[in-house]
Amino acid sequence: MLKEYIESIRGKRASVIGIGVSNTPLIRLLAEGGVQVTAHDKKLREQMPALAEELEAMGVRLVLGPDYLQGVDGDVVFRTPGLRPDVPALREASERGAVITSEMEVFLSLCPCPVIAVTGSDGKTTTTTVISELLKAEGYRVFVGGNIGTPLLDRVDEMTKDDICVLELSSFQLMTMKQSPHVAVITNLSPNHLDFHKVMEEYIASKENVFLHQSENDVLVTNLDNLLTIQSAQKAPGMVRYFSRRTEAYSFCDRSGVITVHGQKVMDAKDIFLPGVHNIENYLAAFAATADYVRPETMRRVAETFTGVEHRLELVRELDGVRWYNDSIGTSPTRTAAGLRSFDRKVILIAGGYDKQIPFDDFGPVVLEHVKSLHLCGATEEKIYQAVVNSPGYSSEKLPITFHKDYEEMIAAIRAEAQTGDIVLLSPACAAFDRFPNFSVRGRYFKELVNKLQ
Repeated sequence: MLKEYIESIRGKRASVIGIGVSNTPLIRLLAEGGVQVTAHDKKLREQMPALAEELEAMGVRLVLGPDYLQGVDGDVVFRTPGLRPDVPALREASERGAVITSEMEVFLSLCPCPVIAVTGSDGKTTTTTVISELLKAEGYRVFVGGNIGTPLLDRVDEMTKDDICVLELSSFQLMTMKQSPHVAVITNLSPNHLDFHKVMEEYIASKENVFLHQSENDVLVTNLDNLLTIQSAQKAPGMVRYFSRRTEAYSFCDRSGVITVHGQKVMDAKDIFLPGVHNIENYLAAFAATADYVRPETMRRVAETFTGVEHRLELVRELDGVRWYNDSIGTSPTRTAAGLRSFDRKVILIAGGYDKQIPFDDFGPVVLEHVKSLHLCGATEEKIYQAVVNSPGYSSEKLPITFHKDYEEMIAAIRAEAQTGDIVLLSPACAAFDRFPNFSVRGRYFKELVNKLQ
């Protein structure tokens, strides 16, 4: 399959925009297959000297630096997800007849096995990981990719029809997608990435591509407790399976905490190892997505034992009776709010980061209700501060707020403040890009600082 695809474009020119984790294997594949490749990236050569030398030795032409979008002249253009498809360079390439695609779009067209893909505003990574754990426990060989796992295009020829591929897909990846998976999951929808998407409607439309190209035999799993996902589901061409904590649905947690799937009891919600209502919802989505593949007893066993994903309410350490948690995946106000509600007491919260142009108005009251003291660091610190102090009932005596220049200073200040029984939670409600390459790097830096505490 992959060899046939490479053969079909041999002798043509390919422009690959972005020399990152997913596109680097793609560049190697194309170059080794005899395709003329030009790789474009805004990074400078000195930021990737070894890789630049390797690619040039393979015959790849590099266009690097601020003018990296000049000369996008390929017959096939592979877009990096973080680049809008309507930038002039891509628009001009399309007008002259170039095929605009991406590594993920090509993968979906070639993948020989069923695909389950997860998107949404919050809970994507945990839900994707839980789905993969459920399938593995049932005995399937599972490939995990998209925003997590490893690039999958160069592994297509390893896959068989009996395997299952599980993908986490962002709105950036879905924006131009013309193919949908067999099972699509939308965990929820709320304002997010409005620094990239021009309006909320565009963001929602991107997410909907995960199911809009399904057939009548395919499945959409979505949230019956979220108005935006209910509205989107009305466009589904295939079967819809709702999950809910409020209304009886295909996958349902009733008021007594009993979880059922398609009317059959699976387990009690209290037995899920991961804390928090949001994780109940993640499991409801995962159960609905895998109901055709996984037995109820397997669902129960995984939910009772799976310890979670790095950077998601991850206990880093307990020191002098103070528990430090890493929830760096909390890149939106709604995700951080869910994390706050997971604890049985008010926490010391670390928040602030890159500004995705998401409003924090509704976040302020949640902070007042669940936070003992607030420590702010990052580009959005003033926005979060204003949302909190403008919330009804705020007083500096009830909720002290401190600004910090960097994480090292902040961790030291919290160490001096925290008392036995306190919980310290890194859950920034923002992306990491103001200071870090991504949320993973931010979370690991936090853990490094916390583990150095004496």
